[in-house]
Amino acid sequence: MARPRPQGEADALPPLREVIARHGLAARRSLGQHFLLDLNLTRRIARAAAPLAEATVVEVGPGPGGLTRALLAEGAPRVIAIELDRRCIAALGELAAAYPGRLEIVEGDAREIDIPALARGRRLKIVSNLPYNVATPLLIRWLAEIASYESLTLMFQREVAERICAKPGGAAYGRLGALVGWLAEAKRLFDVDRRAFTPPPRVVSSVVQVVPRAQPLAEAEFALFEKVTAAAFGQRRKMLRSALATLGSEPESLLAAAGVSPTARAEELPPEAFCALARALAAR
Repeated sequence: MARPRPQGEADALPPLREVIARHGLAARRSLGQHFLLDLNLTRRIARAAAPLAEATVVEVGPGPGGLTRALLAEGAPRVIAIELDRRCIAALGELAAAYPGRLEIVEGDAREIDIPALARGRRLKIVSNLPYNVATPLLIRWLAEIASYESLTLMFQREVAERICAKPGGAAYGRLGALVGWLAEAKRLFDVDRRAFTPPPRVVSSVVQVVPRAQPLAEAEFALFEKVTAAAFGQRRKMLRSALATLGSEPESLLAAAGVSPTARAEELPPEAFCALARALAAR
């Protein structure tokens, strides 16, 4: 069992600002980069994903390695860091040398990488300060393969975090909340002030933890669930008999087959109702 690196050795690593300056790692807006340099905060995020001692952890967008350091220091025996920005690879290589055999660096776009295949048959934990411009698409992809993960501990803009954790009937409830609620349980753990980042984003961020359910709330095909919720929430102010017209003719027969009132609105439906609609659509 891997043990946390002694604090004195962790402190011997160069300051992150020095690493950024030495490697010319000014954050790029085009990549959605906002580096997290507060070591107390990165340790808090790593501890939120505990226990790590038996985990294979994937981090997307590590940048200069602030959160990566915390994950290793908190005892993760294997961390896979996926980084698109080639400028960061050398800095991460220095960190890998400080933690021999425990940090694997994968250069590439996480949207194009088969992350479960990196686990070599083991379930994964994902812990990341995600680039804002790809955070939601990545989450949706991971939900499609949720059985591969033990947990997802992720940083989002607070508005997105609220949508992820939203329940039926709330103003923030939409496609994302329905999808997450169907497959997992989500909790907003804590907010992170914009001043904790370099450069500061324009918004407050939140750390969210998503834990897969033992079983989804109901059966449905993932693609059809997405299709139904896209139609329903695409015109969320309309009754479902109107909103679902984009799925084809006779939306009322689809609603009847699913046992859903045609006068209901999308924001009122629990994930199970969208599953019923997806099954009814599949049966057409």
